[in-house]
Amino acid sequence: MLQTLYRKRFRQSILAFGFCLGSTLLLSACSSFSSRQSSTNTGNFNPSGSARIAQFQNDTSAGNEDISIAAIGLVDVPYRWGGNTPNGGFDCSGLIVYVYKKTTGIQLPRTIQEMSRSGKAIGQQAPAPGDLVFFNTSGEQYSHAGIYVGKGRFVHAPSSGGTVRLERIDSPYWAARYTEARRIKNN
Repeated sequence: MLQTLYRKRFRQSILAFGFCLGSTLLLSACSSFSSRQSSTNTGNFNPSGSARIAQFQNDTSAGNEDISIAAIGLVDVPYRWGGNTPNGGFDCSGLIVYVYKKTTGIQLPRTIQEMSRSGKAIGQQAPAPGDLVFFNTSGEQYSHAGIYVGKGRFVHAPSSGGTVRLERIDSPYWAARYTEARRIKNN
């Protein structure tokens, strides 16, 4: 019963996102991406982090938009350490493994450290929806990750007590901790 409810919610989320995405694409010709940064330093903000995320002002397509749609459909699922299903909750790597397996059939490694060696680093290329974004949140170069969904936003499962969230990569917190983005090829 609960599984049916999650499937229904997932389908509804995908349909709603598809409608919103279509509307956004239609209106995008009239809009522009803004990367305004606060003029005040907020403690942990690293100005060089801002330079490292400059490529997020432009998006490209690698044909992986279905990954983004699936990830956005899981926003608000509870965080659970070691979690890897919508019913049981997600941690950051569990969310990524689940989304990639369900949408592409690709089985990614379960840890962020191993995942950081998958695919290819995009360097200064424009990111694409479906790319993995990595962060240093604990002193390790690869200690957290999410799925880039376009327009400077990513989906991730942030911490204990929280839920899967959609956030801006150019916020001071995430910009200062950004490590790299990697593209996983869907053969």
